[in-house]
Amino acid sequence: MEIRINISQTEIWEKPFLCYEFSNRSCQKFVYSLETRIFFYILFSVSSIVTIIGNLLVIITVIHFKQLHTPTNYLILSLAVADLLVGGVVMPPSMLRSIETCWYLGDLFCKIHSSLDVTLCTTSILNLCIISLERYYAICHPFQYHSKMTSLTTLVMIIICWTVSAALGFGMIFLELNILGVEDFYYANIKCDGGCTMFMSRDAATAMSLACFYVPAFVMLCIYLKILHVAKRQVQAIQSVNSELKKEGKATKTLAIIVGVFLTFWIPFFLCNIIDPFIGYSVPPLLFDLFYWVGYYNSTCNPIVYAFFYSWFRHAFRIILSKAIFQTNSSKTVLM
Repeated sequence: MEIRINISQTEIWEKPFLCYEFSNRSCQKFVYSLETRIFFYILFSVSSIVTIIGNLLVIITVIHFKQLHTPTNYLILSLAVADLLVGGVVMPPSMLRSIETCWYLGDLFCKIHSSLDVTLCTTSILNLCIISLERYYAICHPFQYHSKMTSLTTLVMIIICWTVSAALGFGMIFLELNILGVEDFYYANIKCDGGCTMFMSRDAATAMSLACFYVPAFVMLCIYLKILHVAKRQVQAIQSVNSELKKEGKATKTLAIIVGVFLTFWIPFFLCNIIDPFIGYSVPPLLFDLFYWVGYYNSTCNPIVYAFFYSWFRHAFRIILSKAIFQTNSSKTVLM
């Protein structure tokens, strides 16, 4: 009798947890200890709040201070809006999915969340592409800069950037282009109740990774290498003759660091994303989830980079936090 009881208890202990106990199509659930869950909830909540506050400060800074109404800063504004949405819209549901290891917010919101994830990542890298182009004209063709990079031109490029990103993100998910050609495999082996994974076929993973990351990253690197080559030739002029060129060079260096940070944070995810379909989808889900969060933290870091490298951003932040922004004519404050 004791043996039977022990066997029965062992079976209960070894029985996997399910997202939905009464569904025969439920995903399996990994249960963290209470202490671990509390730690992750605090960590991810703080990360989301810091991301929102940091990017909100950048947005208010660029919008409020007239001195900052330049093509470069309009692009930084667009990037900050994308990062703000990552912190406010993408990270909280991802936090629930990562900690509870199940998705309890419904299939429709899963599609919306996945679409926003792709859209905002693509928006960020396309914004960085436009920034690299703007820097190219500022450094390599300074006499053509003001005629080429007008505020209207910048606005049109930003609108195109967001439109293309949204069409790619929402179109791919809602039209199910990500599972095109492998629908039977997906619904038989991957799809389950309580899951919200961005599954992709080989073709979809390759096309998405190239369009959203690798091609824009290659273009940016080529442009910045060209800028670096030209800047080296201009170094004497920058140091001893033209203070404007010196200022542009510093801005270019800072924005190149922003690009480097972006690539560093997102490379792990996109490497896994393009490799996974070719190795039988054997990348562990927890590793994929980890790389998602590494990518999300790029949105947290950008405002920190601005504050660290731009003295005028630090000045603007102090004005905002001290509430001096509400004083008359504060928008005309000279920040540098």
